[in-house]
Amino acid sequence: MNKIRPLEGIIVADFSRVLAGPLCTMTLADMGATVIKVERPGTGDDTRSWGPPFSATGSTYFESVNRNKQSVALDLTDPADREVARELALRADVLVENFKPGGMDKLGLGYAELSALNPGLVYASISGFGSAGGAHLPGYDFIVQALGGLMSITGEAGEEPMKAGVALVDVLTAKDASIGVLAALHARASSGTGAHVEVNLLSSLQGALANQGQAYLGAGKVAARMGNEHPSIVPYQLLSCADGSVAVACGNDGQFARLCAEIGKPELAEDSRFATNSARVAHREKLIPLLEDALGADTGARWQTRFTAVGVPAGKVAGIDEGLDYAESLGLDPVIEVHNSQGDTVGRQVRHPITWTPALDAPAMAPPQLGEHTETVRAWLGSDAESMAEFQSLAQPRP
Repeated sequence: MNKIRPLEGIIVADFSRVLAGPLCTMTLADMGATVIKVERPGTGDDTRSWGPPFSATGSTYFESVNRNKQSVALDLTDPADREVARELALRADVLVENFKPGGMDKLGLGYAELSALNPGLVYASISGFGSAGGAHLPGYDFIVQALGGLMSITGEAGEEPMKAGVALVDVLTAKDASIGVLAALHARASSGTGAHVEVNLLSSLQGALANQGQAYLGAGKVAARMGNEHPSIVPYQLLSCADGSVAVACGNDGQFARLCAEIGKPELAEDSRFATNSARVAHREKLIPLLEDALGADTGARWQTRFTAVGVPAGKVAGIDEGLDYAESLGLDPVIEVHNSQGDTVGRQVRHPITWTPALDAPAMAPPQLGEHTETVRAWLGSDAESMAEFQSLAQPRP
């Protein structure tokens, strides 16, 4: 069966930096789009210097969201370079930027100006707090986690609020931006007209609060920090065992009954205080010590095996290395090798997370060196070659 590149032929002008924008454009690149990343000469994307850790080829932060791209170094304060950037935008199908709102307009690269000349352009703007009252505010994931409510529900009760262990809001915003771009490309296929897609970190966070956000809007309940406990399901948390803890997630009464039987406490499932989920939520302080007393008889790894065998969702707390190994053991192929323009393997990365049928022909080019493709892109923009095929004839070979 032939492999597919669903976005082959789509040109993306990437004027973004750091995480949300670059992750959006890498997602498009993984699906076959040609992404041309515009960077500042000399320094490039801020994250090129964010480290340690560094791999043999650069900052691991930068590398995590910039594979399968071509880098062109342009000084957007220089009129000549700005004109090159403008020509790139006029040939692009998609433009992604995360300047402060209004920043691209000042450079002559705003949506209104470009779409008048390139009406099919899908223009995606990513900001911290939108283009209205929050336009002047800088968008940093950590600040949005604080202001948007996520930190207020993350951490142990009575302790200091905590951020998530990864820049989760940036990642969520990147996903929203990708969805918006893909929807706009689909609409363009019939209308011939592009669109301006705007996403911001605060809205993406609040859209992801799910049940916690709706608990306030629908019931006036403002969630608080509960550590690893769940506000509406019990047991759904870490439980102490012989060598630490094990994550247990009983989503229904049947799973709870099977858990009780496996730990040798079947009577707990018949106890009126614990027989239903609502009752368990009301009496969690009584239930959890009873469960942990029984769980002390075995290790987290053993409880994972035992609970899984009887249909109770459970898992020991693993490191990132162990998590990747586990995904590999399940046949998920979580890691790919990436190659430079000569075809040499230069590193490993987490693969594009969507599995396709027919199979996705995902490219595997290592993140570019700063300005690696500047001359190639300039040659293309300075020629009459407008098609993707003509551009690829000028571009670096891709394995």
